[in-house]
Amino acid sequence: MSEPTSIALVTGGNRGIGLAIATALQDSGHRVVITYRSGTPPTGFDAVQMDVTNSESVDSAFSKIESEIGQPEIIVANAGITKDTLVLRMTDEDFESVIDANLTGAFRVAKRATKGLLKLKRGRLIFIGSVVGGVGAAGQVNYSASKSGLVGMARSFSRELGSRGITANVVAPGFVETDMTAELDEKRRSEIAAQVPLGRFCSAQEIADVVTFIASAKASYITGAIIPVDGGLGMGH
Repeated sequence: MSEPTSIALVTGGNRGIGLAIATALQDSGHRVVITYRSGTPPTGFDAVQMDVTNSESVDSAFSKIESEIGQPEIIVANAGITKDTLVLRMTDEDFESVIDANLTGAFRVAKRATKGLLKLKRGRLIFIGSVVGGVGAAGQVNYSASKSGLVGMARSFSRELGSRGITANVVAPGFVETDMTAELDEKRRSEIAAQVPLGRFCSAQEIADVVTFIASAKASYITGAIIPVDGGLGMGH
């Protein structure tokens, strides 16, 4: 017997990992709404414009979804940015803008979603973190800090909302096959893959499959967890 259809919201669902997650959730029977900041969203999904760095934009997007489609029950906070550089060259703006998009942006989305989830008395908050949130990475002080912060935030959400049937978890990918990593030369790709016990990059589909599981009824007793999808790179961190 399949699970009843529910509405899933995927921020930054217009490309890359977000699009893979949106597709997997749709394939598993959910009605998926993706958010995008600019450009043209992909066809086949409900889509709404949202800038996670702006509270008014987040509120407006949720209001539109709630009035035209319904209450999102599964929230995937995926939207984010990188501004990689060595720490001595990293400006305050480099640091603050990444924190604002990746960490505060996820907070804005989750906080706004919580209003509806409390009425439903059920729901899933799924934050897309990173292995570097646990193990760090040279050139990514800002990004690592933002992804590490998601863990404490998700665990606080899980304690605050758990009695209402709402779970909060972090899915933490490792090195992922993306357009950016595809541009690396073979030598550099091999060096990176050699750091991973499984010896290869992760596919966006493998991340999407784990998110789909966490969104399902099969994961109803998992909350406050970090679920690594990193080929063993973080060894549980």
